Amino acid sequence: MADKQLANHGGNIPPMAQRWMLFVDGENLTIRGQAYVKEIGGALSDVGAYRKDTFLWPPGLSGNYCLAQPTFPLQSHAIRAYYYTSMVGDTDARRSVEEALKELGFTPRVFARLKDQKQAKGVDITLATDVLSHLFRDHFDVAFLIAGDGDYVPLVEEVKRAGKLVYVAFLKGHGLNANLKLAADEFFDMEWLLRDAFGPK
Repeated sequence: MADKQLANHGGNIPPMAQRWMLFVDGENLTIRGQAYVKEIGGALSDVGAYRKDTFLWPPGLSGNYCLAQPTFPLQSHAIRAYYYTSMVGDTDARRSVEEALKELGFTPRVFARLKDQKQAKGVDITLATDVLSHLFRDHFDVAFLIAGDGDYVPLVEEVKRAGKLVYVAFLKGHGLNANLKLAADEFFDMEWLLRDAFGPK
């Protein structure tokens, strides 16, 4: 299906809207996003779309709604949108974060993290496993990955080998690996979203 749509691209017949799924490395997005907002003189507070060192998302934007205008049109909403992150805290604290992420339109994947850890091992492994599991079951035409880590390059290449498209979004000047950007079929810079949401007023 994706191959036919790729062949049609650039011709007179527009490609069909693509089925897509969103996979957010929220741990990395939060770390880099916090630093970016601080750099531009913005402000963050622990409300709906943000929890310090745990998750960050532009307020008012549903997790399953497309945040970009790609070359290949996507269906209006993702089949599923996953948000992967970690936090220090007990079961009740994690449940609160899961509920907040659910309210934002995500299927939450929240891992426990020790106080002296910046990141948890389970985030990137689970993200990759979920992408490949849905790929095997042909659940999407496009994997939309919000991440900046170069460790995801082999995952991107594998999805592309299966005849699917991979879109990557992240903060262009803050932790984006050049090889990951190069591997993506399309890249979208998220800095403007955070600047509009959390930048100086």
